Amino acid sequence: MGVRLSRPHPSLDFPSSQHLVNCHLFPREFSIVTTLKVSLVAPKKNEYIFSVVEEKEEEDTRIGKRKGETQGGTDGDWYREKDGEQGGRDDESDEERDGGTDGGGERLMDGEKRKGSRDGENSNSQGRLLIGLRFSRDRLHFLFRGRSEGVMARWVFRGIELADDRWHTLVLAFSGHYATLTVDCNTHLELRVHSKSLPSDLSIQGSRFHIGSRGRWNGLFSGLIRQLVLVPGSDATPRVCPSSNPGLAELSVPAVLLDLPQKETRSDLTLPSYESEVRVSVGLEKSCSSSVRGQLWFNPIRRALYLCDGTLWVPMLQESQRLDYVLEQQILSTSSETYDIEVFSVQGLGLMAAMAHRSPSLGSAVYLWRDGGFHLYQKISTHGALSWRHFTMGKKIFLVVSNSRESTGKEETVEKDELSVIYRWNKKTQRFVHYQALQTHCARDWEAFRIQGHTYLAVANHRQGNTNHTIDSVVYKWDRGTQLFVPHQALRTSGAYDWEAFTVGPYHFLAVANAFDGQTTHVDSVIYVWVDGSFRLFQTIKTFCATDWEMFQIGSRVFLVVANGHQLHGNGPGRYAINSTIYELDMSSQLFLRFQDIVTYSAVDWEFFTVGEESYLVVANSFDGESHSLNSIIYRWQGYEGFVPIHRLPTIGCSDWEFFTSGEDSYLIYSSATAPLSKVFRLKTH
Repeated sequence: MGVRLSRPHPSLDFPSSQHLVNCHLFPREFSIVTTLKVSLVAPKKNEYIFSVVEEKEEEDTRIGKRKGETQGGTDGDWYREKDGEQGGRDDESDEERDGGTDGGGERLMDGEKRKGSRDGENSNSQGRLLIGLRFSRDRLHFLFRGRSEGVMARWVFRGIELADDRWHTLVLAFSGHYATLTVDCNTHLELRVHSKSLPSDLSIQGSRFHIGSRGRWNGLFSGLIRQLVLVPGSDATPRVCPSSNPGLAELSVPAVLLDLPQKETRSDLTLPSYESEVRVSVGLEKSCSSSVRGQLWFNPIRRALYLCDGTLWVPMLQESQRLDYVLEQQILSTSSETYDIEVFSVQGLGLMAAMAHRSPSLGSAVYLWRDGGFHLYQKISTHGALSWRHFTMGKKIFLVVSNSRESTGKEETVEKDELSVIYRWNKKTQRFVHYQALQTHCARDWEAFRIQGHTYLAVANHRQGNTNHTIDSVVYKWDRGTQLFVPHQALRTSGAYDWEAFTVGPYHFLAVANAFDGQTTHVDSVIYVWVDGSFRLFQTIKTFCATDWEMFQIGSRVFLVVANGHQLHGNGPGRYAINSTIYELDMSSQLFLRFQDIVTYSAVDWEFFTVGEESYLVVANSFDGESHSLNSIIYRWQGYEGFVPIHRLPTIGCSDWEFFTSGEDSYLIYSSATAPLSKVFRLKTH
């Protein structure tokens, strides 16, 4: 179930440069995930889970320079003593004698040094501590070298009892002045420290990582360790919790440790190799066989740590994919401006994209992905198409288009001809064919979803005529007898622009983005919940010309983000640079509460996607009041900071974003509502 460390062996440490390649600064935002089991910790004793220690050679050079800069070496000697180097003392003990009471006493420390000396270990051979994670009987300590040279800062979580001979999974997340600790997906402690924030310039150049120690007998980890994962740049808690077995919650546990039976603790029991001694080999190639079963191999190029299970190398700690930069893959010329893209796949053909083109004479089109780009596959007659939606029922494949017609002054004729159409995939002809037409009113969006085995379609009717925006949008239900969609429920909307269907546990929700009521864009958008066969009001949220809802989950957390397009009231001036808002579902109040505001420019779409284990949002900025040529922005999830901008992509009248994958590559495609083109971007990861 875990690995036991018998001594601070050199195989359990490695240079920082092998793990953080081309980076000599420790990340300011990171998480540590570890699963461990400890039977007993002596009073006033600390045990290290891991540490980062400056190598002695580097430290001697630094101290020598400081001595040379002082008169008579006085300041340099003081500096060494402050760091706990004088007389070979452990810097953690000096620190605790100066300001703490929970560290090891001097007598115990000296005893440990004598023990280390018997094994040929010289306490002076190690450099100063830069970073350390250790625990005592009822506390967990995170130590780091502060901005003032020679002074250790310490964040302490109190009341944490780990030495109970049980497995515990700890997730520590650090960001600026904040630190949180989650124990077994239950106990949650948070620290906010202004005077001891993690420095952004903490150099680890010339240092070494030590697993289960700080390179000495003093502070050696005595228990079993099952996983130890460093996750830079994110809060790893949602990736671990919730868990059906929180004490053994998994993020990166080697397969060889997953099914091992627990063994009795007996003094005469011969420990197997994975508990008695662990050796770490460093290199580009290494063979795994029964003779090296339980041994570790670190690949510096892949920045990954592997464990041999007797046959194969099993990843223990591996750097996850992360978005690095974006490359322009394809500029796709279209027959006219495009309002919406729907990417889907058809078995036997692969990826396809349905594009809603503006021109009624040229219609819309379906494109097929091949050779790294989209190519025209089928033209479909549409009338002012505004959106497409793909859905399936069993083996049947459908597309539904939102058609609209511009007013000609003859409203009755316009309404009569304003039909949106459902198309069905014909396997013989390999084409989409007309299946059913439905009366709509300037339909802006379709949403398909299933509830209790039944298929539904919701249409967002934007307006009837030129002035009537407060009208019914309709939810249709598939009738198995007639094999057609029939009206199921009418919901009053105000300039409806988008529907978003989603589930949370056993509950089904439907959110509408209301844009305009005829007077103002400051209207209520509405979230409905399914109760006894129909949708009922769940919550209203004030929005400004809401054009899109996007629901997404990060771990167990549920979010909704709205794209606010335009702030307008009466004949007053309009504002396009306004906040779009992310809301998070609060389980205690059972409401979506404001989580983060992001300034957008007439935003018309949000797209959530993941690359590796990282989460992202991209927004479609369409107009700033003067120009349609704007940057649309990719944001990355940063835990406590929420979403932060990382990439700016030049777009022209951006109307929609779609994320898709092909093979091992990830892509984004956007459509333009002001130019006859769409662009595909390839996402490069590292």
